[in-house]
Amino acid sequence: MKNYKERKADFEKQEAQYKNSVVKTKPKKEYEPRKERPTEPEVGMRLNKFISHNTNHSRREADKLLEEGKVTINGKVAKDFAAQVTSEDKIAIDGKPIKLQDNKMYTVIVYNKPKGELVTKNDPQGRKTIYHSLGSKFKHFLPIGRLDYASEGVLLLSDNVDVVNALMHSNLERVYKIKITGYVTTAMIKAMEQGIVMDDASKGAHKNSDITSMTFAPFLAYQIQKNDKSFSKLKVVISEGKNRELRRFFGYFDSDIKDLKRVDFGGVSLNNLPTGKTRYLTKEEYKNLRVFLKENEKTSKLTEAE
Repeated sequence: MKNYKERKADFEKQEAQYKNSVVKTKPKKEYEPRKERPTEPEVGMRLNKFISHNTNHSRREADKLLEEGKVTINGKVAKDFAAQVTSEDKIAIDGKPIKLQDNKMYTVIVYNKPKGELVTKNDPQGRKTIYHSLGSKFKHFLPIGRLDYASEGVLLLSDNVDVVNALMHSNLERVYKIKITGYVTTAMIKAMEQGIVMDDASKGAHKNSDITSMTFAPFLAYQIQKNDKSFSKLKVVISEGKNRELRRFFGYFDSDIKDLKRVDFGGVSLNNLPTGKTRYLTKEEYKNLRVFLKENEKTSKLTEAE
């Protein structure tokens, strides 16, 4: 894969000009203060999940500890494996209280989204959404970013809005495998390597989109896997999540994306997850996420101070 990370220093200098680069045709509304929403009660978490999130024990190990009667809830031995607990409960293992770790009271899942599902709660046209497949168990989870109706692959969801916002607005790498009509042209390659400003970015956009122009940063990496007159295949790495970004990018060069699959988001991949199925983050993925959230919080505070 041809990599342009060595240009990171130059890219960071240019990053400011790429931010807020989406131009809309509709006039901006005057700022209105956000209405305060009533505080909702904390949602309970399954006991074995609570233990795995706040200790070095896996869920399987947590279940074994429960079987052995080593876990207590508020001083009483836990007998119900399906017990729901919150941060207000006092959980202990062998009499030693579990200390809550920062940024651990949340859950993130990976969903291998198939084509033909919308990433939304409801569709006025009655089309299938991801929540039809996810079911009631994950009905309160929020999607981290979008994959359009015809796209598939890695979609992360979380039950914590702060986690969702941090990941959605991050510059973490997104890796895609795409199939386009026609050749990968020299103009496309130049734009992938150097970035491009498109005055008309309407091709590839949704018909109801009011976004008319876009600025694209250089791709972090790309690999041309097949280059042919009928269709071409690429693997690309980008760090932005703009509205139908890749479809608009190649549409600008009169090429349609026939297949688009996200295979990785911020280091989280499918790991052979079947289409239409979900999995929880692994222990290592949760560890990396906590590191990211901690660093992101520091960066945010610095930005606010400035």
